[in-house]
Amino acid sequence: MLTLIAAAAENNAIGKDNDLLWHLPDDFKHFKQITSGHYIIMGRKTFESFPKPLPNRTHVIITRQKDYDAPEDCIVVSSLKKAIAVCPENEAVFVIGGGEIYKQAIEIADKIELTRVHAEFDADTFFPEINDKDWELVSENHHPKDEKHQFSFSFLTYIRK
Repeated sequence: MLTLIAAAAENNAIGKDNDLLWHLPDDFKHFKQITSGHYIIMGRKTFESFPKPLPNRTHVIITRQKDYDAPEDCIVVSSLKKAIAVCPENEAVFVIGGGEIYKQAIEIADKIELTRVHAEFDADTFFPEINDKDWELVSENHHPKDEKHQFSFSFLTYIRK
């Protein structure tokens, strides 16, 4: 199953200058819980935004750069199609960004795990529009703003119709 997992603002903003726009500890926990033990597919810039590879996940990095120097436990490929092909069949696979990879993957994904941040941001990277004709919202869990979370947000799960 191919799942997109992202946090996006009300205006679909997901990042600026290769960085996140907010710090939401419970969203990080949610991301870790869902993706641990699985394959995660990402673009090179998304991978390079991490201080180090995320533990307990197999990283599949998409880049057009020949001879890209990635840590030895990462898999480097040149396209989304090749990224999916290196993942085991019947395995939960997560696309974690960035914007261009999401745009390609939303056409073929089975599921979307979206953290909707209830604010709007100035950004240079966006999550694609979720079309109601293609996607059904099956779960929604609201998290209010609190002392650890500057913004309220909701965990939303969509499945392809």
